[in-house]
Amino acid sequence: MKVIGITGGVGAGKSEVLAYLSRHYNCRVIMADKVAHQLEEPGERCFEPLKALLGIQILNPEGRIDRQKMAARIFGDVELLGKVNAIVHPAVKAYLLEQIALEKEANKFDFLFIEAALLIEDGYTEIVDELWYIHADTDVRRQRLRKTRGYSDEKIDSILRGQLPEEAFYEHCGVVIENSGTLAGVYQQIEKELGEYQCQKQ
Repeated sequence: MKVIGITGGVGAGKSEVLAYLSRHYNCRVIMADKVAHQLEEPGERCFEPLKALLGIQILNPEGRIDRQKMAARIFGDVELLGKVNAIVHPAVKAYLLEQIALEKEANKFDFLFIEAALLIEDGYTEIVDELWYIHADTDVRRQRLRKTRGYSDEKIDSILRGQLPEEAFYEHCGVVIENSGTLAGVYQQIEKELGEYQCQKQ
């Protein structure tokens, strides 16, 4: 089983790539954001440390972490954000390492794809066999974010400023999937990269 990391900027189209991989290849897809949400649930490894750090005011009436309240508590406080990340990011990475070990032992899938925006920053290059960069031109990403998420230009500017420069992605990623054009073109690139495996058309 090959472990492949999928990364790229917001609006690059990672979701479309993952959906295609899930439909057409014998693989498992894990999204780091969803893992983080899972690990913040009561009884999971991040819940008590986050509650201790941020206070019970981040909880909803059911006693679960309210992500909007947590975001408001952290907003504008770089030091506090760093402390939250120091709790969540290592826990997510540990979970992923556990899942990689389990899937390799089970030997059920040809691929395990791990999607995370911070694959490079968080050192995921150490735990994947290959890293893919999903790239789209900045203008294309802006258009997608306005259309699909309703983001303002100011919000988009803020997001883009906080992301790694393209040069860093090119430096660390062995495969670049260009997603500024059609989805058909993206699918052709994927099939070229995974050509030794039969594409399971549905």
